[in-house]
Amino acid sequence: MDYALSRFNMIEGQIKTNRVTDPYVLEAMGEVPREAFVPNAKKGVAYIDDAIEVAKGRFILEPMVMARMLEVAELQNDDIVLDIGCNTGYSTAVLAKVVSTVVALESDEKLAHQATETLNSLGIDNAVVVTGRLSDGVAKQAPYNVIFFNGSVSEIPDSIKQQLADGGRLICMVAGDSILSTVSVYTRRDEFFSKRDVLEAGVARLPGFEVEKGFSF
Repeated sequence: MDYALSRFNMIEGQIKTNRVTDPYVLEAMGEVPREAFVPNAKKGVAYIDDAIEVAKGRFILEPMVMARMLEVAELQNDDIVLDIGCNTGYSTAVLAKVVSTVVALESDEKLAHQATETLNSLGIDNAVVVTGRLSDGVAKQAPYNVIFFNGSVSEIPDSIKQQLADGGRLICMVAGDSILSTVSVYTRRDEFFSKRDVLEAGVARLPGFEVEKGFSF
């Protein structure tokens, strides 16, 4: 299979046609071999216009959705990024092509190990994969210019919001009552956060962000 041609077709047919114009995002997604981050049995469909399950309940984002999220992040080459729920590391690899440093957080030790192995095999040396609870973030490396979520959550913990630098951008999908989640970008100014909704998309939930139910009487 010609993976390079499949990447080209992904860029031209899925991403550019959905109003993504950021040259750095287009270049990065055109360079990173998506097939390297999916199970062997799914390499042949690595470039379909859909999310790909890489472990039970864990998905690589749909190319169009991921590209739109990266574009609204307004990535800069000196940014430090927290990549939450990186699973096999595809988003980490794409981000690392654009920014200075990526701290990737994964709760599944097996996925974290796989991500590290794949990133090393591709010679990506400006990213590190950390294993831990996704809802905690990685406070010791904060603040971050960008915080990127690889799935939807019920709510964004304040502890993660506080890891965002002044002027930083947090890109997340908050799940509502419908099957669709709203992709939004939050921008921090001092202690205030502004929010801009970007699009709605069907995105799998990340583990560990469930809202605890209170007692009922």
